[in-house]
Amino acid sequence: QVHVVESGGGLVQAGGSLRLSCAASGLSSYNVGWFRQAPGKEREFVAAVSLLGAMKYYADSVKGRFSLSRDNAKNTVYLQMISLKPEDTAVYYCAAGPAKSSQRPEGTNFDSWGQGTQVTVSS
Repeated sequence: QVHVVESGGGLVQAGGSLRLSCAASGLSSYNVGWFRQAPGKEREFVAAVSLLGAMKYYADSVKGRFSLSRDNAKNTVYLQMISLKPEDTAVYYCAAGPAKSSQRPEGTNFDSWGQGTQVTVSS
């Protein structure tokens, strides 16, 4: 497991952008996923990226607006969010899990979780 730390959350107006970061020592050796949870709602799987960045997954709710990238030299994964909507308001969590050969990143067993970062989108 790795100690994952998220950053970059904040308050933004609808239509705005934010970039979340997920960092951990050794993160370059793991698949990484982003999840979010809004008050009173179940946790939603938002996006995931394989350890070399070749495979990516996006939930339909964010496809075309969110994009993942990773800088393995910095052990950091980024979630770029544009055209934000009030319904994107949630605590966003980063998670890491072991990569398995030929496995899609959305199939990862994410076992290292961060504390979360709040994203609030005002209308």
